[in-house]
Amino acid sequence: MKITEVNTPKAPKAVGPYVQANKVGNLIFCSGQLGINPETGKIVEGGVIEEAKQVFKNIEAVLEKAGSSMNHVVKSLVLLKDIADFAEVNKVYAEQFNDVLPARSAFQVAALPLGGNIEIEVIAVEK
Repeated sequence: MKITEVNTPKAPKAVGPYVQANKVGNLIFCSGQLGINPETGKIVEGGVIEEAKQVFKNIEAVLEKAGSSMNHVVKSLVLLKDIADFAEVNKVYAEQFNDVLPARSAFQVAALPLGGNIEIEVIAVEK
């Protein structure tokens, strides 16, 4: 089966040797997104809530380029620097999905790249 790389300038460039997403058949495997503003290449200011909002903008841009949308996400993984932020992040998370809620895992991690407070990766299907 063919693997197609998905990259868009509307989301931040990868901070390592990986692509923004890979598409295999009708599945889209998105790399973890941090709260990086793609125009500046820096984490947005304002803390975990603002970062979460930017994360979802980045994910939406990648999914759009891949022919999908937030309503076609089937699985997500949320990584938090501090699990105490879960309730606040959950409010932002809940606003992202209208029709179908994805399966989800959430964990606290010791650290995230670039000093981020949150990283989210998703798996989606084509529209």
